[in-house]
Amino acid sequence: MQPVIVCAATRQELSLLVRSLGALKSRRRGGRETYRGAVGELEVVLAVAGIGKVNTASALTALLESFTPSLVINVGCAGAFAGSGLHVGDLAIASAEVYGDEGVQTPDGWEPLDLIGIPSLERKGVRYFNEFPLAKLPAERAVQLAGALRITARRGRFVTVSTCSGTSGRGEELARRFDPLCENMEGAAAAHVSLLYDVDCLEVRGISNMVEDRDLSRWNIPQAVEKAQRFILKFLETYHEQ
Repeated sequence: MQPVIVCAATRQELSLLVRSLGALKSRRRGGRETYRGAVGELEVVLAVAGIGKVNTASALTALLESFTPSLVINVGCAGAFAGSGLHVGDLAIASAEVYGDEGVQTPDGWEPLDLIGIPSLERKGVRYFNEFPLAKLPAERAVQLAGALRITARRGRFVTVSTCSGTSGRGEELARRFDPLCENMEGAAAAHVSLLYDVDCLEVRGISNMVEDRDLSRWNIPQAVEKAQRFILKFLETYHEQ
């Protein structure tokens, strides 16, 4: 059975999975903290990639040069946009990831990479600029599992940013531009690299905060990362049945 790779930006977003799977430290790949565990006969490789797109892309590239997984899972927390139907403690499952910063600022406003005409990736005759689709089947199974577990989860587009949105105004701008459920700092890179290596990618994030004027008293990162990891653990437990 091919392994599954699970990556997260921080140790906090991965530590529950490491403990639950009895994962042991493995050889560092790409300079990143890496663990290997199992769910039954399914090997699971876990990596603390680091915050941001570059860290995620380099860590995942190193992993995909070392392993041939059946699935890459990107897990962590995210900020939900007003109107997404999500609240702190809910789960979001990505149908697509969008680079929210890459583009051109013109006198008429921001434009995506299509304006330049150079794709971020061209694969099998398809040119990808800002948006990268995630594998449909794992996401659908995740939605079904959430329903069976009576967990509030929504599937939709995510946006990946380099600068977290700390104002309601910025959140409204991104919501109008991309119609996303939530924002994060790594997901588009994980989707991009997975597509480059032709590996299915699933992204699940717990909602830690709303995208609004920044107020840390309204955040709950521990709850968000715990819920996301517990869900991924259940997903892995049923993965061999899929």
